[in-house]
Parts: sequence; structure tokens; C-alpha cells
Amino acid sequence: MAVKRRKSRTPSGPQGKLVADPQNRTPADALRREAAAGLAWKLKLLVAASVVAAIVVIGLSLQFLTGASIIARFKVDRGNRAEAAAFVGSETCAGCHRAEAELWRGSQHRLAMDHATDKSVLGDFNDATFEYYGVRSRFLREEGKFLVETDGPDGKLSVFEVKYTFGVDPLQQYLVEFPNGRLQALSLAWDSRPKDKGGERWFHLYPDEEIRHDDFLHWTKLNQNWNFMCAECHSTGVRKNYGAANDRFATTWAEISVGCEACHGQGSNHVAWAREQQSWWPFGKREDRTQGLRVRFDERQDISWPIDPRTGNATRRIAPATLRKEVETCGLCHSRSSKFSEDWVPGQWLSATHAVAPLSRSLYQADGQMFDEVYNYGPFKQSKMFAAGVTCSDCHEPHSAKLRASGDRACLQCHSSEKYAVATHHHHEAAKPPLSCASCHMPVRTYMVVDTRHDHSFRVPRPDLSVALGTPNACNDCHADKSAQWAAAAVESWFGLDRKGFQTYAAAFHAAWANQADAATLLAAVAADGNAPAIARASALTELTSRVSPTNINLARAGLTDPDPVVRIGALDMLENVPARQIWSLASPLLSDSVRGVRIRAVALLAAVPTVSQPPGDREPFERAAAEFVAAQRLNADRPEGRTTLGNFLVRRGLTSDAEAEYKAALRLSPQYVPAAINLADLYRQLGRDVEGDGILRAAIATAPQDAGLHHALGLVLIRLKQIDAALSEFRRATELDPDRARYAYVYAVALHSTGHSDDALSVLKESLAKHPNDRDTLLALINFSRETGDVASALDYAERLARISPDDQGLAHLIQELRHQTVKPNAQ
Repeated sequence: MAVKRRKSRTPSGPQGKLVADPQNRTPADALRREAAAGLAWKLKLLVAASVVAAIVVIGLSLQFLTGASIIARFKVDRGNRAEAAAFVGSETCAGCHRAEAELWRGSQHRLAMDHATDKSVLGDFNDATFEYYGVRSRFLREEGKFLVETDGPDGKLSVFEVKYTFGVDPLQQYLVEFPNGRLQALSLAWDSRPKDKGGERWFHLYPDEEIRHDDFLHWTKLNQNWNFMCAECHSTGVRKNYGAANDRFATTWAEISVGCEACHGQGSNHVAWAREQQSWWPFGKREDRTQGLRVRFDERQDISWPIDPRTGNATRRIAPATLRKEVETCGLCHSRSSKFSEDWVPGQWLSATHAVAPLSRSLYQADGQMFDEVYNYGPFKQSKMFAAGVTCSDCHEPHSAKLRASGDRACLQCHSSEKYAVATHHHHEAAKPPLSCASCHMPVRTYMVVDTRHDHSFRVPRPDLSVALGTPNACNDCHADKSAQWAAAAVESWFGLDRKGFQTYAAAFHAAWANQADAATLLAAVAADGNAPAIARASALTELTSRVSPTNINLARAGLTDPDPVVRIGALDMLENVPARQIWSLASPLLSDSVRGVRIRAVALLAAVPTVSQPPGDREPFERAAAEFVAAQRLNADRPEGRTTLGNFLVRRGLTSDAEAEYKAALRLSPQYVPAAINLADLYRQLGRDVEGDGILRAAIATAPQDAGLHHALGLVLIRLKQIDAALSEFRRATELDPDRARYAYVYAVALHSTGHSDDALSVLKESLAKHPNDRDTLLALINFSRETGDVASALDYAERLARISPDDQGLAHLIQELRHQTVKPNAQ
């Protein structure tokens, strides 16, 4: 079996020898035995006092003779242990921390993953069956093994052994081991809810679409691979150990489930510290405020939250730190992020090892509510609670992961019941069952068919935004038979017009995602607002990438020095389309940033600047950051996106042969991975090898015929190969497949126009403009094409519309004056 449990080894006594304990006692038991033995030693100390004194004298003499004291030697030993911190296992921790361990044993963390046994498996494997789009799967027991007969990687029915359980409530998944070290998660899962809640049944995670064996979402394919997708957050101390040369995994873990050290870090130094405290030997001890721990979760220590009777809200006595150790630690698994380093340290910025997803249209609603599965980190960091200093364990007991107080009592720790637990606040006195705080302020969304999750952005209901922007709201979640206008009127009658809440950036992100004319202005206001959540400011900077201008470039400059690394990364994102040479002085200091995620984003941004053109003082930081960037992609060499990202970097560095190898490796991993095919074809364009690019794109279209980007890219290749009619056909197909992408229609129209089909070109552009009224390229093309046909009035109209989007464009202003003169001149004659 490729995945194996690591056996913990810790020193069993002062000599540091490894000994077998015949009674299978834990190292903590050994600590207690040593403490008891210490009592006997104390009785002997009086008798041995002279011997000890002699030892001290000899030791002092040796210190002068050798230059090294016993104390110094112990300090070196402790230093060595610090460098080699290792996992010791939760049962070792339980020896001393019994209460916490008992809470943990009943938690979902403890049951995150387990070997498939009679005790751990919840699903019905007694010849149960499940039908899914013509595939009839069976769940069996044979010779103590749990088996599933279902469609395999070739689409044929095969029998697979379930090796591990995955999760426990409200669903349990099952893992199958493949010969190349892969563990794959079955898409057939067990609904572990009670039967009267709809549970006690098998179901498919994609019930509304057919996932065939050749689909990348099929359970045997990359996107259901445990080694990459799941392992880090369901086990402790995971090392992926992917071998790119043979495409095999040798993944290991320190503990199969989420144990103590998943949050606290490797515990060997803490165990050593504890043993040292128990030792009778009086020399060599020193004060260690860290107690050998990787992080001290002390953010709640000596903190009080007195409630202001005027507002009914509590205020933290001491302002919170910028780096919130607990939130960043929980964020490792409770965030939408992607890992680029296995050197994670609890209590440090998550951005040091993971790329945190910003607020984007595919993941969030425009107001920041959850849309896709984003977990809790991103929403919570948008919240007023986070801004006030609330941390995860203020509400959740961290070892059981349950609320510290049931129901509304968790909220009423900081919010006065006299002000909030009354009808004058919630206006639902007749509701049955009674409404909870979470009903309105933490609406739920359902993922994985049956898993309901609360939005942790803690927002006030905004049905008025639903009316204006189409975002969901908690009121209509319950009152589904009513309109958003009805809900907005009710809220206004209760609380008045000024009901903005803490998150005030919905209009900006809606404008950006709809490509509205005022998007840049609204996004700039969010990015410049020091009171806005850091993740919102960072996301606004990222959205400004396509809208960067001399009027907003200073927002990037300010963002590059922000104390939060996600904002610094967002500022670097904003500069993506600016030539690297122009921004070197701005971005190069971040090559030495304290956070790895910032460094590798900076080096990717500056990669196009050759070494000989870099300032000499910046070359070493650049090379260090470049090595980190390459290592980050090598970690994910099992993923086509990792290989493609590295290929892109190598192209910018001028290493075209290496880049070609990476793109090809990506396509071997997943022939359906479109960016690799498109980028490889573009590389062949740069190398004058368009015929090979044609072949790459046609092969990709055979696996993903409905992908508009592939047809568009093939059209560009065919234009260069002088196959004009075929190119027009591909451009047309891209426009049909993705009418929401204005760029495809624009390129198609330009191609039509250049081949003499001017009327058709204008028709395509006008149709696209109706869908994308603020697209600059479309308007520019309409201006030029209309002028060429002599339709000066239409050209002027389009120019004036473009001026409303780009009011500071002086060249456009001169063009409008010229067009106006042309329209007036014929009338004057």
C-alpha cells in the first residue's frame, strides 16, 4: 500500500534511547512514571548531596578546561531537536491533555478519514444497488472487505475495494486505491443523515448531469484524486511524494485523521520540553515561553468583551493583531485555496504556502456571499466580527469543533439579549419554530447535495441589493413565495433607508463582472477604502487588472506596502498587463517579501525581464524567488495546471524547449486541459511552427469539442496558415459556443471585415454590443468600420458612448471633435 501510517518515535527518557514498552504505554505514561520515580530520587538527595556537589565542582572545572558547560550542551541538544521537530501522534498528546483529547475523539476531525472497517463504514454494503444514468452500481461485502461494483476508468463495470472512509456527517465518501499510488474518491456517497431527514441512502454527487468515464469529473480522473484534492485536510502531516518521472504517488501521512498536530504542528519539541520539566536533574533547564510548541494560540488569553449598554454590542478590550494566528491556522482547511508548499507552519499567514482565492464571479456573489464552495475563511475575513477581533474559538470549542454555547447563546456572548433577542429587533415574534440569529445573519447554502453550510460573513439581510443586483438574501430564502421588492419594503419599514451593513462593495464587483462603464471608478473606491475588508480590497485590485490607468496606478503602489499579504498579491495582480520593465522599481522589492506567496507572485510578474537587464542588486533576490516559484509548480507536477503555469513562466524566461516539455506533460496528464493546448499552440506561433499548433488544437478539440477557446485559437492559427475560410468557420463556432465572450465576436468581425465582408462584420459587432454595451474593442471597431462605410453619424454615436466609458482619453476626445465637424460640414453646405 502506497499510503502508510508513520510510526512515531520519541525519546523515552533522559538518555534519549528508543525502547519498546511491553505494556504499550504512551510516552506521556512514561512522563508520569518518571515523575513518580523522581519522588524516590528526592529522598536520596540528602544522602547523595556530597556526590552532587563533587559533580558540580568537576563540571565547573571541565567548563574551564573544555570551554563547554553542561548547560550549554543541553542548549545545543534542544536546538537540534527544534530543527528536527517531528510528529508524535495524538495519543501521545492525550497522555497529558486528557480533557482536550476526549473532546477531539468525538469530533468530525477525528473521523475525517479512517480505514474501512465494520466500525468506521456507515454505508449499506449488503448487496445494495444504485442506478445512475444507466450505470447500476452494487455495494458488497466479501471476506471482510467492502466492495463496489461500478463503472471504472474505461466505462466498464468492475469491482473495486474500498480502502478508506472519508468523513462521517452528513455524508460519507469512500476511497479506492489504484496501483500507481493514487487514491480516488467515489462519486457515490452515503447519506448519513437520519432516515426521516432524507438520509440512510446512496446518492451521486452529480445527480443532475451525467458524468461519463471520459469526463474529468469522473471518480477515476484527476479532479477526484485524493492525493491532491483531499489529503491535506483529512489527514495530518501529509506528504504527497509525487514522482513525475513515473507518474506515481508515494503519499504518506503522520496520522490518518485530523489530529492534534494538524493544528498545533509537530509536537516532538513540546514532548521534550514536558519531559525536561519532569526531570529531577536541576541543571540545564531554562525558561522556554514557547514550551516547544510551533505556535501559542493565546489570542483569547486575558481578553474581555464588555458589552456597551447603549449599543448592545461588545468591544474587545485590546485591538486585535494584524496577523490572526487562529484564523490563519483554521484557514488551512477551511478556505478555498491551492497549495504551493508543504512547509506550512501554524499561526503564520496562509499566503505563505497557499494561494487564497479572491472574491471572483465563479466563487462569490457580488456582495461577497458564498456562491460556490468557498468554506469559511474567505467569508469570515469579510465580516464585521473578524474586523472587531473575533476569532474562531470565540464561538467554537476547537477540540470538539462544536459551538461553545448552543443556538443563539453563542451570539449573545457579545450581543445583548435585551437589544437583540427581542421582537423589536427580529420582527418575527410569531415565527414557528422561532428564528435564530443565524437564520438572518448566516444564511445556509447546500453543497455536495446534502451538506448545508452557514455563510460566515455575518451580514445584515439586503433584499434591496437583490432588487438592484440580483444577489440572494436571507429574507427570500424563507419567504420564497414573495418578491425581493416585498422583502426590501419590509426591512425599510423596520430599520429605515440606511441599512447598508458592513460589506458595501456589491455595486463595485457587480459593475466589474458586468463590464459596466463605471466599474473602474467603483473598484478604485473599494481598493482605497481602509475600512473595507482586506480580502475585498485585494479582490478589487485584482479586478482592476484590465482597467489599470494613470489615474489608478497609485492604488497598486499603495497596495504593495499593505500589511496584509493578500492585498500585496492583489496589487501585483493589478500590474499584470503593464510591461514588466516599467514596473520593475515598483514590484522588485517584493521579491524579498516576508511571505512566500507574495515573492512568487512578484517573480512571475517580472519574469519577462532578462537577467542582463535586471539591476545587479536585484538579481539574487530574483533568482531566489524564481527557485521558489519553480519549486511551487514542481510540487504540483501531478496537475496539468501546475505544469502549464511553469510552462508560462519558462516562456517568459526565454526557455522555450523547457516550456514546450511542460505543456506536453500537462496534456499527457489531461488531454482535456484547454489552457495547455492553447498556450502550446501560441508557443509554436512564436517559434514559427504553426502547423504543429494546428495539430495540437485539433487533438484538443477532439476531446473537448464544445470549448469555445479552442475553436478561437484554431481560427488564429488558420489565419496565419492562410486558410481563411476555415478560420472564419472556427471564429464563428467560438462566437456561437460562448456568446458571453465579447472578444470572440470582436475577432470574428475583424476577420470578416479584412476579407471584404464588411456588412457581416458590422452585424456581428452590433449583436455583440447589445450583449456587451461597454466593451471598448467592440466600440472601437464599430467606430472605424462605420467611418469606412461613410456612416459618420453612427461612428460619432459609438465614439460618444466610448467616451462615457473612457472620459480621460484625449485621443478619443479629438476624434469626437473631428466626427462632429464632419457631420456639421455637409449640413452647412
